[in-house]
Amino acid sequence: MVIGAGVVGLAVASRLARQGREVTILEKNHAFGEETSSRNSEVIHAGLYYEADSLKGRFCVEGRDRLYAWCEERGVAHANIGKLIVATETAEEPALEKIMERAAGVGVTELYPISGAEARAREPVLNATQALWSPRTGVIDSHGLMLSLLGDAEDHGAMMAFGAPVIGGEQTAAGLRLWVGGAQPVDILARTVVNSAGFWAQAVAASIAGVPAQTIPPTVLTKGNYYRSSRKTPFSTLIYPAPVAGGLGVHVTLDLSGGARFGPDVEQLEITDPAQIDYTVDPTRAEAFYAAIRKYWPELPDGSLVPDYSGVRPKIDPNYYADFRVDGPTAHGVGGLINLFGIESPGLTGCLAIGDYVADLAAD
Repeated sequence: MVIGAGVVGLAVASRLARQGREVTILEKNHAFGEETSSRNSEVIHAGLYYEADSLKGRFCVEGRDRLYAWCEERGVAHANIGKLIVATETAEEPALEKIMERAAGVGVTELYPISGAEARAREPVLNATQALWSPRTGVIDSHGLMLSLLGDAEDHGAMMAFGAPVIGGEQTAAGLRLWVGGAQPVDILARTVVNSAGFWAQAVAASIAGVPAQTIPPTVLTKGNYYRSSRKTPFSTLIYPAPVAGGLGVHVTLDLSGGARFGPDVEQLEITDPAQIDYTVDPTRAEAFYAAIRKYWPELPDGSLVPDYSGVRPKIDPNYYADFRVDGPTAHGVGGLINLFGIESPGLTGCLAIGDYVADLAAD
């Protein structure tokens, strides 16, 4: 049983179904990927920012290469366009050195320091004193990816149930019993339950009898706002500034049609209930975007930024580098239950690797 039909839940379901398991995917919404998985930058990350021996680093590097291969095999739209990480003044250059160190620590071999002049040769409008070139970064159609994962799971016998919120559960001698609400409430008995409910993972875990409260991390919701330019942008690759506290700074990402968007910023929400999330992008936040973007693109025209969309990270710690948590029975004592907490970026990039990891844990 997999709870949650975001990109990670679908990847887990696909992997379990390929093992010959009977898999049902329970999704409280009426379509897959309606939350975090559909509100992100759609970047295939190379694995540059994560701690050595972290799950984020492991899943990102393993998942990146597998994701490119999956897209090629399944016809999922994507583009390996690379990215530049730029220092706009000498004071920012040590941050690039730290990225090189982190990337090497998780096994990234393709990351190259280049001069400001070399960066401008690639992107002539850039202000850069130094830069890093990451050729393994790309962009992807996240909806197409999720559709392919769901199709693969169903091809191997998985069943999808929409409008099926999990409202509780308990461990029994026969397995885990889940109480599922919706238009036709049912009880379901499962040998293995993977809680991949994103924002709702903590609430789902708390609803299952026997899960100790101290094993459930707090919910930390961090909103990121994006803007688009009303005018044509001159970039052909992704542009990231040197990282800032809490995130990677306001960067330029390109979609598969060549359109550019800028973001995200970091807006710590005071709420802990995901049902209260307001995805509206406040137009007044654009002022801070102009200042951030003009550090690396001084010629950004006045009045050219318009609100686009926002997303919210299901974090477990306000620190950007806080790791994923994948908690099996040894962590909480409930047999057959696997809780996934804090699966934010690079969850999309690492989804196939996460699926393998969870499947291995379920087999133990």
